[in-house]
Amino acid sequence: MNPDMGFDADRYRKLLAEATDEKKRLALIELLVEERAKERLHAERISERDVMTAATIAKVLGKPEA
Repeated sequence: MNPDMGFDADRYRKLLAEATDEKKRLALIELLVEERAKERLHAERISERDVMTAATIAKVLGKPEA
C-alpha cells in the first residue's frame, strides 16, 4: 500500500470477505499490521526530513536551532 494513497476501504473489504478460514484471517491481520508499520515508518521519515529542513533553513537564515 502506498501511504500517499490513503486508506483503501474497498481493498480491505474485499480481503476481509476472502478471509474465510483461520489461515486467511491470520494472513490478513499480518498484512494489516505490516502496512500500518510501513505507514508509521513513512510518517516518521517525513517528520525527520521536516526537522532537518527546518534546521537547514535556520542555519541559512542565521537563527539558532530550537
